[in-house]
Amino acid sequence: MINPNASEPSVNILIVDDKPPNIQVLSKMLTKVGYKVRGVTSGKMALTAAKTMPPDIILLDIKMPDMDGYEVCQHLKQFPETVEIPIIFISALQDAQDKVKAFAAGGVDYIIKPFQFEEVHARVSLHLAFRKTRYQLQQLNQELEKRVEERTTALLEAQGELLFYARHDSLTNLANRRLLLERVDLALKRVHEEDHYLFAVLVIDLDRFKRINDSEGHMVGDRLLVEVSRTLETLVSPADTVARLGGDEFAILLDPIEDVNEALRFAQEIKTTLTTSFFIQEKEVFTSPSIGLTISHPSYQSPIEILRDADIAMGQAKEKGRGRYEIFNQQMHAQALKLLTLETDLRHGIDKDEFEVYYQPIMQLNPIALVGFEALIRWQHPRKGFISPGEFIPVAENTGLIIPIGTIVLEKVCHQIQTWNQKYPQARNLKVAVNLSSKQFNDVNLVQKIDEVLEKMSLKSNHLKIEITETSLIEHSLSTIKLLKELKKRDLEICLDDFGTGYSSLSYLHQFPVDTLKIDRSFINSIGKPQDNSEIIQSIITLAHNLKMKVVAEGIETEEQLIYLQQLNCDFGQGYFFNRPLPPIEAEKLLINN
Repeated sequence: MINPNASEPSVNILIVDDKPPNIQVLSKMLTKVGYKVRGVTSGKMALTAAKTMPPDIILLDIKMPDMDGYEVCQHLKQFPETVEIPIIFISALQDAQDKVKAFAAGGVDYIIKPFQFEEVHARVSLHLAFRKTRYQLQQLNQELEKRVEERTTALLEAQGELLFYARHDSLTNLANRRLLLERVDLALKRVHEEDHYLFAVLVIDLDRFKRINDSEGHMVGDRLLVEVSRTLETLVSPADTVARLGGDEFAILLDPIEDVNEALRFAQEIKTTLTTSFFIQEKEVFTSPSIGLTISHPSYQSPIEILRDADIAMGQAKEKGRGRYEIFNQQMHAQALKLLTLETDLRHGIDKDEFEVYYQPIMQLNPIALVGFEALIRWQHPRKGFISPGEFIPVAENTGLIIPIGTIVLEKVCHQIQTWNQKYPQARNLKVAVNLSSKQFNDVNLVQKIDEVLEKMSLKSNHLKIEITETSLIEHSLSTIKLLKELKKRDLEICLDDFGTGYSSLSYLHQFPVDTLKIDRSFINSIGKPQDNSEIIQSIITLAHNLKMKVVAEGIETEEQLIYLQQLNCDFGQGYFFNRPLPPIEAEKLLINN
């Protein structure tokens, strides 16, 4: 018995034989095992049936009157819809040559009549399995080709995206520094090849951006950068390039320009457009641009030189008050080289310990008595001699060197306090004020460094005062409050330097854990002069005392100033009237004599 489950019910078989009884016998047997069977009695009918409804397999006789099986097979192999159909020849011809001819025509098998049905069924099942496997392989191959095509497309898209972001800023989608330099380089080649060809490069820095980031958060800061990017794009032509160099710094290549005045007019347009407010997340944010401008010249040999000079001009604009533009000149270049040399000397000075700390006395005013010192750094350059702090401190702050310099000052001061405490009992109540730069607020290890130095010197923190400027306090308001609270936990006294020059108010000032206000010397110098600021001085002293703070007046140079401050109940003072900043040995004499 043949297993009826051995076949696939959906399989269609076409039998081609010119003798109907042969078709009937074979059809009956195949139908019993579940196949769907059709039969035709001629070659021409076979071609029509196969094309009209292609079967899954064909059982084909060879000897037929109109068209023999070989011809039928050859014809079927010529048409796309029938070329893949397996053809099994069933014939009484037993000669090997007949079999070879059948396989040459395209047959897949050869069964000799009279046949055993088990053999026919086995051969049909085998070739159907072969066909199914071949179909599955084709499907897998098509799926693989599709996946390869999809992966290739994805790789090409990823490659395109990588190439895009290799030359564009990920936040704003503007050109980045690399792409800008490439385009400036192309423009510079035209300058060298064509007479009177001009282009301009502008570098733009957003004023107050760090304050916005600190106070409103980075999401607002990033949104502002995007808004500024879109605004700048509206101001340029398609031939120009707007780039983000990093942070809050942008650059624009104007290529070409007619003359310098066109570039200057454009700089003014940027200044006017960006000196406004942006509404971001329902908040009104104000900024302004500081702009540096460079005009192309055949003397430039590389795009980096042009961008460098535009950046130098931008720095000059920022130093002159921000919200303005400057065009580069050679004096700026010379100044930049000087600052670069000074930076190099600073680094060597740090390594070779060329810095000293001087001490300016801080006096109690009622009655007059020495209560402490302000530590002031001094640099004696081995070749250039004395270099003013006003000259090297800004460079140190701009380069980040103020952080190691601040550590040097702290260590020297703590060592000096320890020495004085051991030698002079009367020095144990004195406090030494150390200035903290606003840049040091970015040093995450600042509090840890102070702890380590105090522990190393076995020194109590109440011997130290930390002085910060009013401006830095406001610029870093959120981070400063956190820092000052950490310092206050260590019993460190906090002094607010240069008070009155910034924007502090009673409502603002009380947020900070400040112990002492130091009145800026500009107010003290005006005492008794036409531009007398005595009302402001009195207001500051009253304000401080109401907030339980002490007051130090700096820059006292005359007896008249001293007497006036005493009358206002100012707590402390310092200045040349008492003494200039002194080296440690001379400061020590004051401790002896008090």
